[in-house]
Amino acid sequence: MLVLELSLRGFDSHVYTQVRQVELDALDKLAVLTLLPALIATAVLVAFTSRQEGRTSWWTLTALTLLVGILALTLVTNMPINADQLGWSVQAPPADWAAVRDRWQIAHGVRTGAAVLAFAALIADATRTPRGTHRETPASPPRELPAGPEDSPHRRTGR
Repeated sequence: MLVLELSLRGFDSHVYTQVRQVELDALDKLAVLTLLPALIATAVLVAFTSRQEGRTSWWTLTALTLLVGILALTLVTNMPINADQLGWSVQAPPADWAAVRDRWQIAHGVRTGAAVLAFAALIADATRTPRGTHRETPASPPRELPAGPEDSPHRRTGR
């Protein structure tokens, strides 16, 4: 999405408005289908690990905080701009269309960066070594080979 938005910067207000209105046909649905499940899953993970381990990893709390911030930024900045842009006329966009575009793109860039950091925090938490333990695999005991005919008691005694 950010790549498309950045590529639109070279076009005039008419092209930008038309493309945005096409994007907005399903953009809010995409946000709901991706952000809300990620937020809910991370909140459940925080609740589960705090009950299971007695405390929650700061990685998971960081991810949850970032996702809540993404939701807030979406509700305060991006969704109102999306709603306004749906009403824009392709033939006569508002005079401040470039400032609105820039505000939306900055907020979207911040959201994208926060989402990447939240995902990285969840990966870090999933791959961390718990305190007081090591990830070394214990050495396996030597395998004993089954006794063959050369190891039979009759062979040793010569019988």
